[in-house]
Amino acid sequence: MANEAEMETRFWKALKSDRTMMLGLDGVEDGHTRPMTAMVEEEGRGPIWFFTARDNGIVQALDDGQRAIATFAAKDHDLFATVHGTLWMDNDQVVIERLWNPYIAAWYEGGKTDPKLALLRLDAEHAEVWLNENSLFAGVKLLLGIDPKKAYKDKVAEVNLH
Repeated sequence: MANEAEMETRFWKALKSDRTMMLGLDGVEDGHTRPMTAMVEEEGRGPIWFFTARDNGIVQALDDGQRAIATFAAKDHDLFATVHGTLWMDNDQVVIERLWNPYIAAWYEGGKTDPKLALLRLDAEHAEVWLNENSLFAGVKLLLGIDPKKAYKDKVAEVNLH
């Protein structure tokens, strides 16, 4: 099994860099997920924040404190994760002010107080994180008589995120 602390660190670093997650509510809409831009604060740990609109399907179906699932793939596909946690509507103006940036502002004509604005907080609890070994590298291992599956067991970890 891979080192949990190292895998957790790699996950937070990749998420902070690449940001796109597929977010859905557990047991809602037949598992439908939506691409959302994840925001992680400077310390690099949860919660994971999402700015969205009040008419977004997730917001419409959300009961505060609902179980959620988010999946993540790093841009270079060297890390994948499935994150489980609790999703909340959290329109705390202090947090909105802290996370606000020009990219978010472009979506909300009314700025930080736009009535369409919704801020979601995912309290991530645990994740399964996979490190992707290049398939070409795995093929070379196979040619050399090395079983790539044995090395892969060190590339997967269950990680506690809280």
